[in-house]
Amino acid sequence: MTTELLLRFVAQLLHVLSAVVWVGGMFFAYMVLRPAAATILESPMRLRLWSGTFSRFFPWVWGAVVVLLVTGFWMMFSWFGGWHAPPYVQMMLGLGIVMMFIYFHAYFAPYRRLRRAVEKQDWPSGGRALAQIRWIVGVNLLIGIVVIALGAGGRFF
Repeated sequence: MTTELLLRFVAQLLHVLSAVVWVGGMFFAYMVLRPAAATILESPMRLRLWSGTFSRFFPWVWGAVVVLLVTGFWMMFSWFGGWHAPPYVQMMLGLGIVMMFIYFHAYFAPYRRLRRAVEKQDWPSGGRALAQIRWIVGVNLLIGIVVIALGAGGRFF
């Protein structure tokens, strides 16, 4: 295997693994953990659970964002002709950046409010912050599924 092929393999592997961590984590949180926590836990425990869950998940998302940007731009400019990349690559880039800005908002606004509310045991404020995060994660999950579909099949269109 040549060095170039090895670099391509590593870049694509890291890119896909980062997307799996981020989008898969959102799928698990939204489709599995959220309904279970809502039916089993009272509000204070549910808010503590989510605050703790996000405090462990969000560092992984930060890492995924960095890896996705680095590997995505590297692949775009080394394989796809840079800004003249095929439309599906450009759509993946655009939607990925939208997802990142949505994530930044979730992290710096409602997640901070959730953490503060849990620290102060202000359960109504925590509930409102969690509802915002839930909506944001739902939107980002849908966008992420579209990005994955583009990555998996965009070259066929």
